[in-house]
Amino acid sequence: MSSTRSVAQVFASRPTLEGAGVHLKRGFSHGQETLFDPFLLFDDFSGDDPADFIAGFPWHPHRGIETITYLLEGEVEHGDSLGNAGSIRPGDVQWMTAGSGIIHQEMPVPSPNGKLVGFQLWANLPASHKMIAPRYRGITASEIPQIHHGGARVHVICGTLQGHTGPAQDIIIAPEYLDVSLDANGAWLHATPPGHTAFAYLFAGTASFAPGAAKVVSGSIVLFNSGDQVEIAAGDNGARFLFITGKPLREPIAWGGPIVMNTAEELRTAFAEFRAGTFIKHPQG
Repeated sequence: MSSTRSVAQVFASRPTLEGAGVHLKRGFSHGQETLFDPFLLFDDFSGDDPADFIAGFPWHPHRGIETITYLLEGEVEHGDSLGNAGSIRPGDVQWMTAGSGIIHQEMPVPSPNGKLVGFQLWANLPASHKMIAPRYRGITASEIPQIHHGGARVHVICGTLQGHTGPAQDIIIAPEYLDVSLDANGAWLHATPPGHTAFAYLFAGTASFAPGAAKVVSGSIVLFNSGDQVEIAAGDNGARFLFITGKPLREPIAWGGPIVMNTAEELRTAFAEFRAGTFIKHPQG
């Protein structure tokens, strides 16, 4: 018998200044990593005024995590210590495994109407994979399946629906990353892996994320309780949200800015290596 997940908590995203002066909305971060395990941080860096985001995220390091950037409007120009460079365009995804260490930059470029719509998720790596070789995957919009599933239109970035598997594969935490659109008063029933953390970020419209639950508004993070399916219903103006699941790691976390390790000593070592110029363990071949 199926068990529908109820809503554990709803968090309103909060205005935050990040990078070189980017105004964004933060869904969750420090202090909530146990709740969202294996996920660490979620940012909505969308904006209507280029002055709010054009300063971007200049060169900075990462170790011990994966960063997942999903863009819907505008562009993000990027470069990294592996030699990758290019632009993330509407509908594209950048799935970057920092592993033992990578240094990169992400510089937003507004669309012709001055807008930017995009999101970044940080996923933790287990201790066994903290120091693996970095990996960069640029996924274009054309590679992402778009299907109709249970009353919804779904972009399958990661995971499998109706035999359609998203292009982001071989991820340690076995995540699911879906971009879901519902028409006015539409509903979506979706099976979820038991024991996996599940959350949604609503960025358009209103929706109820469990039977009988109150509708939440755009800009909200919804964390689910345990279960093996979700039932989500849109409001009168429809809804669009990201739906994400992943296998919890349940490991100690030592977190300092863009670096996430398991112990304070590992964290001190990472920053000492960055200052000494020995941070990159797997340089471009």
